[in-house]
Amino acid sequence: MTSSLPPLAQAVSGALGSAAANSISYPLDLVATKLQTTASRSRKLDGLKGVYHLLKHIVRTEGLTGLYDGIGADTASTLISNFLYFYFYTLLHAIIARRRSASNLPLLQSLKRAVTSPTLPVLLGVPTELVVGFVAGVASRAVSTPLSVITVRMQTGRNDDDDPEDDDTDSALPESKHPMRTSPRFSEVMRSIYSDEGLSGFWSGFKPTLPLCLTPALTLLFFQLLSRLRLPGRHLDRPARTRPSAAGAFLSGATANALAVAILYPLLLAKVRVQASHRRPDGATAANMTDVWIRAVKEEGWAGLYQGLVAQLVKGFVNQGVTMLVKQRIERAVVRIYSRKG
Repeated sequence: MTSSLPPLAQAVSGALGSAAANSISYPLDLVATKLQTTASRSRKLDGLKGVYHLLKHIVRTEGLTGLYDGIGADTASTLISNFLYFYFYTLLHAIIARRRSASNLPLLQSLKRAVTSPTLPVLLGVPTELVVGFVAGVASRAVSTPLSVITVRMQTGRNDDDDPEDDDTDSALPESKHPMRTSPRFSEVMRSIYSDEGLSGFWSGFKPTLPLCLTPALTLLFFQLLSRLRLPGRHLDRPARTRPSAAGAFLSGATANALAVAILYPLLLAKVRVQASHRRPDGATAANMTDVWIRAVKEEGWAGLYQGLVAQLVKGFVNQGVTMLVKQRIERAVVRIYSRKG
């Protein structure tokens, strides 16, 4: 856990923090998705240079609004997913911590206290932390996956006829002469998914990429470890010193997410490509995770499993850093309000 507040307070602060981070980092998320789903092997799209090239291409062909295609659905998905994740994670974490400290306490009593009372943040051990995080991740992903699928389809709606390699910035037409493309609407994407794939299409990529539910678990585990490592001046008689600073919260959250994403990135790449794929006209099923990996290795070698990694790391660094920073600030404000009332 990141604080001692009850589950509802941590869920609200986490959801608001993630929404704020999403609004800041969304253009990077859009670029990461496009890089993950493009078939191009051009060096133009490698590394930070590729991120800049694609951002410039989107603005030139779609305008500034093109950088925010699908942000409404993505923000809703982020809010729901993070609220449920932080709530279930904090609740399960608090129940296990209380049961360990008072093993003779009835389960229902432990549940009631975990929901309503503060629980000191403690590390339960790596295996337990990962299990708790995985269960919370499955619950949140099961609810938010339909919105995630719609977002990916909206973000990649023009990929088939829009090649960023063809954008020669030196000889391109003036921006005013470029025909601005429009993205598919939310309702259009919903109807398309339902008519082509049925209800199951809204959960594309859910089952085979369940291991990705470990991403937030690993992120929170690394965050707690890094937060403790960044406290060289800790004193028992000054508990306020144990709280990470704003910069510490940002760097710990950002670094934790970068580590988790780097470990699980091939799974993330497969999830995005499966969600972006459509059922073919001949009725054949869309690509699965194994197909994505085999094709990536065959076309680009082992490096193909990490296409778009730089953009994803940059986006995750900003996103998770801001999320944990805002979450921490909201939680401190709640604590100050309660302390004044007391």
